[in-house]
Amino acid sequence: MEATGRKILIVDDEPDILEIIGYHLRKEKFDVYEAPDGNRALELARQVKPELIVLDRMMPGKDGLEVLEILRAQPAFEDTLVVFLTAVGGDQHEIEGLEGGADDYVTKPIKPKLLISRINALLRRSPKVEDDKVLEINHIKIDPIQFIVYIEGQSKLLAKKEFALLYLLASKPGRVFLRTEILHKVWGTDVIVGDRTIDVHIRKIRQKLGLDCITTVKGVGYKFELP
Repeated sequence: MEATGRKILIVDDEPDILEIIGYHLRKEKFDVYEAPDGNRALELARQVKPELIVLDRMMPGKDGLEVLEILRAQPAFEDTLVVFLTAVGGDQHEIEGLEGGADDYVTKPIKPKLLISRINALLRRSPKVEDDKVLEINHIKIDPIQFIVYIEGQSKLLAKKEFALLYLLASKPGRVFLRTEILHKVWGTDVIVGDRTIDVHIRKIRQKLGLDCITTVKGVGYKFELP
């Protein structure tokens, strides 16, 4: 098997974890980089521009959430895939990770085959807009070529998944999209994500646009409509 040329950065303060994950990723022919702490992770991320980061949630110094926040604030890493690793379970930790910008969440102890499967699924999926038509709805313009939303002429930048989700809903204003339909069209069928992922992305869209243009239809899904 030839090398994939796809770069993955592993960040964990436990050497054994780095060794185990690194071994299995190299078997899959990924280019693997390792960092034992948050500061080194930021240095390596800027140097090698990884396609995906496996990031420990709890580390001394800069923890995973802080590292992710710093990365997501930079345009170059806005769409870098991130899988959080954590020894702490519970919905609240998962919500914090997703709201911080993580794409997936895996609890320790690590099951290498499961982790590799989740990583491959994330790398296979490519959230995309299925059309290149510019949508103009009242004072909102949604441009799928530039991935920019304009509100009264002011540009608003969204991450690719957020944009794909907004474009899907805005393509048919007033229509209720079921959660299963949203997951299929935005995340694809080979990625395991739950309803919470949609909720987090909807919340981010509302915050970034500064406009409550997406209505929740309780127990059903979401629709795009202007107030």
